[in-house]
Amino acid sequence: MNEASNPLPLLGMTPAELKNIAISLKMPSFTGKQIAEWLYKTQVGNIDEMTNISKINRQKLSANYSIGNMPHIEVQTSRDGTKKYLFPTSTGKYVETVFIPEGDRATLCVSCQVGCKMNCLFCQTGKQGFEGSLTAADILNQIYSLPERELLTNIVFMGQGEPMDNLDNVMRATEVLTAEWGYAWSPKRITVSTVGIKNGLKRFIEESQCHLAISLHSAIHEQRAMLMPAEKAMPIKDVIDMLRSYPFFRKNDASTAHQRRLSFEYIVFDGLNDSMTHAREITNLLNGLDCRVNLIRFHTIPDTPLKTSNEKRMETLRDYLTSHGIFTTIRASRGQDIFAACGLLSTAKRKQET
Repeated sequence: MNEASNPLPLLGMTPAELKNIAISLKMPSFTGKQIAEWLYKTQVGNIDEMTNISKINRQKLSANYSIGNMPHIEVQTSRDGTKKYLFPTSTGKYVETVFIPEGDRATLCVSCQVGCKMNCLFCQTGKQGFEGSLTAADILNQIYSLPERELLTNIVFMGQGEPMDNLDNVMRATEVLTAEWGYAWSPKRITVSTVGIKNGLKRFIEESQCHLAISLHSAIHEQRAMLMPAEKAMPIKDVIDMLRSYPFFRKNDASTAHQRRLSFEYIVFDGLNDSMTHAREITNLLNGLDCRVNLIRFHTIPDTPLKTSNEKRMETLRDYLTSHGIFTTIRASRGQDIFAACGLLSTAKRKQET
């Protein structure tokens, strides 16, 4: 068993695993189902709130386990209503999570790692370096302990880290979110983003129904490799070829249409990837895929010469892609004044302070 001073989190466990815990602690086996309901339906703050479990059994459980919930230690609020939360992790580190309200929608951008291995030129998280992957409990805590959790309509795995580099825990978290015994969300409310790690991507596509977003940023190999070192080992052309092998990502497949959404994230840099040449390359690359492209403004970070493209070029790029059958939008920037916008998340400063 575990030391009382270091209890294991229950958050992220399945009913079968919770049943095994109950049996190991000499509780009735049905206690596992009760614990799951308290965790995922009621979302209790501590084990003592599980009132249909006897006091002595709650004490047994508390001696070895905890809920795994940890409140945020800091919050910043943007002029536009976006909130950036700083959550502790089970290893004593920190991650940033962004809550984005918009009309009758509210999206949460969650993190899956502290820092990131991908080292993309335009991303502040990558410049932090890699400090470790989050557990499923750490990922779910960003939702479980969010003050606005009841308002959430969508979750995007677009915060710190590369989801396919921590796929076991990301998949466990999305299982809890979508399972009937868990949060019972539709997979269509969840989008997972990746630079395109092929082995992880293949597994994610085949084992999950959640939406998929690919970080593109250039359709030209040499240029994408300059922006994203991962391109050298995992060329985007190979990733696209793999996506084409799945019917539900192909255009005009009526039998599987709209099962899940495929999108491409494209940060538009001034004079680098915003020309008509780039528009044509994108069109050629994505030909035949049932997908959309999200154009994103670049938010300046230290020690990079990159600048964001102007509005006119972004609109021209959008209109060209749309006219060639690729639904394209310009994503509104949110939370830039609190460094919560795309590519700005980092807990490096917090590490230095501690």
